[in-house]
Amino acid sequence: MPDTAASRPVPTALGGLLALAAAMGIGRFVYTPILPYMAEGVPLDPAAAGLIASANFFGYLVGALAASVGTLPGGRRRWLLGALLLSAATTAGMGAAGGMSAFLLLRFLGGVASAFVLVFSSAIVLDRVAAAGRPGLSALHFSGVGGGIALTAVLVAALAAAGVDWRGQWYASGAATLACLLAATLLVPATPDTAAGSGADGHRSKAPLSAPLLRLIVAYGLYGFGYVITATFISVIVRTSSDLRPVEPYVWLAVGLSAAPSILAWNRVAARIGAAQAFAFACVLEALGVGLSVIEAGIANILLAAVLLGGTFVGIAALGLVEARRQATGDPRRVLAVMTASFGLGQMVGPWLAGLGAELTGSFVLPSLAAAVALLVASALVLVPARTAP
Repeated sequence: MPDTAASRPVPTALGGLLALAAAMGIGRFVYTPILPYMAEGVPLDPAAAGLIASANFFGYLVGALAASVGTLPGGRRRWLLGALLLSAATTAGMGAAGGMSAFLLLRFLGGVASAFVLVFSSAIVLDRVAAAGRPGLSALHFSGVGGGIALTAVLVAALAAAGVDWRGQWYASGAATLACLLAATLLVPATPDTAAGSGADGHRSKAPLSAPLLRLIVAYGLYGFGYVITATFISVIVRTSSDLRPVEPYVWLAVGLSAAPSILAWNRVAARIGAAQAFAFACVLEALGVGLSVIEAGIANILLAAVLLGGTFVGIAALGLVEARRQATGDPRRVLAVMTASFGLGQMVGPWLAGLGAELTGSFVLPSLAAAVALLVASALVLVPARTAP
């Protein structure tokens, strides 16, 4: 059967959107709006909550490293759909978990699944839309993260209003992930890919990484650390403030709604000023949002922080991956996986340190300010190759 994927780039990008909505928007980030209900119902202290988040991000790191192995059997689509199924199972499984060990194991496995989905869906979609001469459709693919986050905000708020506890919220989230998997199965075309690590240029995939690409990889890790503390604990920050608690459902919704169209906006910015400069500018804006989330309590500030977080963090992720793919030689999956691993390392450390810091200081102020500094350093690092690269 001939490969017709290039002739139907829109369904392919829509399939990628649903894959990221399932494994990233739901599988990874639904923990944020459910966390306040878990903290009260389990119960969980900040250190335990941060450890559970870090287990997910550790799984993400392991998954990214595993996805970089060049000898994985089977095609990329098979690995993508299998990882989506694992994401649905581990998400629903959180509702049945009976203790800390189960929470840690399930979130770890969910992290592995989300990394595989990101790496393989991005490799499939970016290749196909490029082959079709429609690279702008990458924005549609990456908007799935924001769309999934918005869905989690509405879903969890509606379930909570109906009196559904945290266990039911996890079950419903797993069901939503499964629905996305079924739709993605129909939309992502079957292709004649052979081994997941193969390709016409596979022999070139282990070429040395350039200095600009290495700086981008380090900056991507700092970005992972910088965004994740607010992305994990913003609902808890709001829940613990009597002034902010009434807007708790709207804060996470603001993150998702601002994230969904942000890819298109940042693509346009990158087209005007360059991807590296756009990456750096977005990191500065995100640092401002991270700082605003803790510096001064107030509804306007927390909503602005949510919009700045949502409006930048998916855009930064997409800009980084697209730029890394541009600089890569041979099979792009290796570089995408290394980027994902760097990102995973940064975001694995963030929640754990933030939870410990909150336990010691009684707030998330110091961890959040450290995250803002990391984002500013990432911005500066990316500008170096932007100014010196030929």
